[in-house]
Amino acid sequence: MSLRFTLAKATGAVSTWGLRHVAHRPAANLPGKIALKMDPSLLGELRGKCAEGSVITVGTNGKTSTNNLLADAFEAAGRTIICNRTGANLAAGIASALLQQPAAQWGVFECDELWLAHVLPRLRSNYVLLLNLFRDQLDRCGEIDRIQTSIASALTASPDTVLVYNADDPLCARIAAAVDNRTVVFGLDESMDLAQNTVADAQMCQQCDGMIQYRYRQYGQLGDYFCERCDFARPELAYAGRDIKLGTDGVSMEICGPAACERVRTPQATPYAAYNLVAAYALCREVGVPTPAFQRAVDAFNPRNGRLQRYRLGGRDVLLNLAKNPTGFNQNLKIVEADGGPKMVAFFINDQVADGRDISWIWDIDFEELAGQPDTVVFAGGSRAHDLAVRLKYAGIEAAVIESIDDAFDRLGALTAAGQMPTDAAVYAIANYTALPPVHDALDAMETAEGTRAGAAGAAKATVRTEEPRAVGGEETGAAAEAAEATEPAEATEAAGAAPSEPPAEAAAPVVIAHLLPDLLNLYGDGGNVRILEQRLRWRGIPVEVRRVGHGESIDLSQVDLVFLGGGPDREQKLASEQLLAMKGDLAAYVEGDGPLLAICGGYQILGRQWLWGDELVEGLGILDMETRRPGTSADRLIDNMVLESPLASHPVVGYENHAGRTYLGEGVEGFGRVVSSCGRGNNDDDRVEGARYKNVVGTYSHGPLLSKNPEVADWLLARALERRATRMEEAVPALAPLDNRAELAANEVMTKRLS
Repeated sequence: MSLRFTLAKATGAVSTWGLRHVAHRPAANLPGKIALKMDPSLLGELRGKCAEGSVITVGTNGKTSTNNLLADAFEAAGRTIICNRTGANLAAGIASALLQQPAAQWGVFECDELWLAHVLPRLRSNYVLLLNLFRDQLDRCGEIDRIQTSIASALTASPDTVLVYNADDPLCARIAAAVDNRTVVFGLDESMDLAQNTVADAQMCQQCDGMIQYRYRQYGQLGDYFCERCDFARPELAYAGRDIKLGTDGVSMEICGPAACERVRTPQATPYAAYNLVAAYALCREVGVPTPAFQRAVDAFNPRNGRLQRYRLGGRDVLLNLAKNPTGFNQNLKIVEADGGPKMVAFFINDQVADGRDISWIWDIDFEELAGQPDTVVFAGGSRAHDLAVRLKYAGIEAAVIESIDDAFDRLGALTAAGQMPTDAAVYAIANYTALPPVHDALDAMETAEGTRAGAAGAAKATVRTEEPRAVGGEETGAAAEAAEATEPAEATEAAGAAPSEPPAEAAAPVVIAHLLPDLLNLYGDGGNVRILEQRLRWRGIPVEVRRVGHGESIDLSQVDLVFLGGGPDREQKLASEQLLAMKGDLAAYVEGDGPLLAICGGYQILGRQWLWGDELVEGLGILDMETRRPGTSADRLIDNMVLESPLASHPVVGYENHAGRTYLGEGVEGFGRVVSSCGRGNNDDDRVEGARYKNVVGTYSHGPLLSKNPEVADWLLARALERRATRMEEAVPALAPLDNRAELAANEVMTKRLS
């Protein structure tokens, strides 16, 4: 035992005592962080506190719930454990748990995917349980292949670790194929017959350039997959969930393992609970936890950490849950959608560092599933409440911006008093990572106050905290102050953005929007731009047709009025560029004929003479006189919010950039705008020019739903599309009637003030 280790342990103990007894904080991270600074080899030296070994749970969704269920199952089987139950899943959190808790038989830990490479080689855990991989925090984690590489390197550095993984996820299967560790495979061996969402994270084969196919798909990219071009397919399952019964009272299934088939059940009535159940069962059987002990743990499982936590408040059933990426949110929406009764739904989205500053992913959530549900009132909260309200608007849902969950209950109470909502309307609160604790604390406080029947009226309201001030509630000014927020139940409407007095425009033929390769180029919610363009035409009574041109499909661009190109992961973007090169002549003719085109991020790069694919420079379409180069002496990506001045808009243009390549414009190509914010760089490190304009082409690094906070840019593109359609159909150009842009401009103003 080294002196450094002894000092690190002592410092960890002192800081734990101070945080808990003086600062009254949980001490889940800081003691471990300080101790690791003093002794970077601390985790390896603490490994011996887990006498029989340890297991680490990783995955985008379900880590905390599955890890805590495993801990309960180990304890139900009489095993002593060390566990980071609070969800502090970086190296510091795991170190804190090892420092603070007494020696035990097993360590049961959850770990952040990118931190596994730091933790596993030191802990040398017996098992890694890999649940799933979905897009999450792209500004921190980058593309999924970076996470895959990181996990594979961690396993390679700990060759005796057994990988227990979800074979229904092709992204997990690729990791298993890349390492020599022993593997144990689990999955669901039949379809749950779920409605499919619009976005999945793995469209391409993980082994070749083919497109992946499914015998059945559960949700996201999970299912029984195969590739027609190579031998990549879901492997044979060692633990297979069968005879799955998914109902309002929970999930039950027969799990067939190497030794026997056993029926298990969970009261959590969600599809992803089925995966968590079979994952935890497989791991427990591998370490020898008996099934009766496992089932007792499942039956008694009550996380009390805001994950699928239920309350009974004021005669209302309340459900609180975490959702931090499109797949997690979509599964939450299915829970809400299954409730056909009156309900209030409150969404909370923050953009603190732990959440990811980039919230473009909210445009990959299928909020449209809530549109049209009767007696449903929807609220938007958190530091990005205004962005969320805009997203809901384009889903056909009117959502008021709120300060807190208390605010939502107050408004629901007012609706009840007015006879617009019943007294027993259910409540659903769905929050992302840093937005969850304040909502959780507030609901706990309501529960405590209701239980003691004292102090409820004067309870202080818990507000979702943000790192930067934002214009909400009584503090709103300008455009944000003008955004009238309804407190009546939301209704789906085709005219949510239209000026009420404006009659529908007459048109014989639809405006045709071509969304090129959405199955390959939609990394950052880019398809939200198409949704916005389509809806802004419909609100004006102008017919519109969106033609989605997938991989291997073709389209006659002479019959198209507006083209959209998004961005994608490197492999998908390379495959897309090959198809676009085959369309080069048609695309060039379209552009030279003044056809409007919006290209985002990777799609923007491909329009130039060359673009950056990883570290390789590859041929572009050459439609715009520009080229994208390597970063030079710096490999850093340009990642941040940004505000532009653009000739296409009188208001500032607000966006978010995340790109490695540096783009330089040639003659005849102007910038889309100039960066005027204190953050953001634009095309490169030098000139603060962002994007490109040539004829009616707009290219930009402002990825995701650029148009959501910039309605003037959307209408500029639509005006050009109407001109092209008028020429094509030999008709007069219809006028673009004004729309109610208060929600969009409120979101714009909040971010402009924050970034100025």
